[in-house]
Parts: sequence; C-alpha cells; structure tokens
Amino acid sequence: MIARRTLLLSAAAIPLAAAARAQALSGQDKADVARVETYLDGLRSLKARFIQVANDGSVSEGTAWLERPGRMRFQYNPPSPFTLIANNGDLIFNDSSLQQTSNISLSRTPLGILLADKVDLNGAVAVTAVQRLPGQLQITMVRAGSPGDGSLTLVFADPPLTLRQWTVVDSQRRETHVTLYNAKLGGTFDPRLFDHITVTDPKDG
Repeated sequence: MIARRTLLLSAAAIPLAAAARAQALSGQDKADVARVETYLDGLRSLKARFIQVANDGSVSEGTAWLERPGRMRFQYNPPSPFTLIANNGDLIFNDSSLQQTSNISLSRTPLGILLADKVDLNGAVAVTAVQRLPGQLQITMVRAGSPGDGSLTLVFADPPLTLRQWTVVDSQRRETHVTLYNAKLGGTFDPRLFDHITVTDPKDG
C-alpha cells in the first residue's frame, strides 16, 4: 500500500553505524546550526501548500498546517484519500478509501524533531551533515539516542533563512520529500484541525 510505504515512519532498526555517521562540524557549521535552532524556535505556526514526492516517485499535493509543539496536519488534495495528523504525541495516518487509521509515537519519527517545543540540535538531536549551496542551507539530523528511527533533512533558502523543504528517511531507508510554497507564518488554528482525523473540510480559523 502506497500510504504505508511512504507516510508511516516505522521504528524497525537499521544499522546504527550508517544512520549515525556524522561529519565533524566546522566552526561555520556550528554557527549555521545555531542559526537554524533560533529560526525554528521562532517558527511556532505556519500554513502552506505542499508538494510531496514519495519513495516510489508518486507526487501528491495538499495543504499543511504546523503548530508547535507537536501539532501538524497534512490534508491531501482529492482524489487522494490520505490525511496525516500529529497531535498528543502521536502521528496518525488515515486512508479513507480503506477506512483504516494507523498511528505511531511521534517520538519515534524524524518529524518529531521538527515539532518539538524546544529545538536543540546539540543534545538529544545530533546533526550528521551541514551543506551549503548557493542560496541554500541543508542540515541533516537524527535522534542521538535512536538514530535507527531515521533522519530528517531540512532545506532552507538563505539568506534570509526560510524553511522551504524537508526530506524524511524512515527506518527502512525510504525517502519522502516535501516542498512548501505560499507559506504564511504565524497565526492560530482551529484545534479541531489536529483532533479529528475525519474532518474533510478543515477551517484554519
């Protein structure tokens, strides 16, 4: 099933040496990591359109809401039957075509790093790579205590530092790429966005 292959981030282990292999961070790397920490701590909420490219090459679009700490909703455009919600410590996936709902602890997924209340990239989270390209900064990270859960790569436009994309590599080494556009930062959202997986026409308030 495509949904389970590309959206749910399972906790099965992969070789830890491969997952946790980190580059030595230079002084510039550490400065950029500090800038990312500051930026993410200030990013409390956003609403954006997204394009998702799954591991099998399939492409889907929709609307994303993010509200830190711990809340996120991905509403996929029809005819996609998928909805993905993070709330109350869980990542919940719904496939309405099969009338199936699955969930996994958010703490066992790379996305939990992005949704944390306090972003700390020098403790529980380990930065494994920093890459600078013209107009772009990429930072890859894993949970220091459980790198086998997968990695999260955040892609920023820079300058100014602006979150544009992320890539999740799950514990089975499957990649999912999400690109954000038309993002609106700040604001408050209807709590029901994150509480009711069956909502089909969410309002952001």
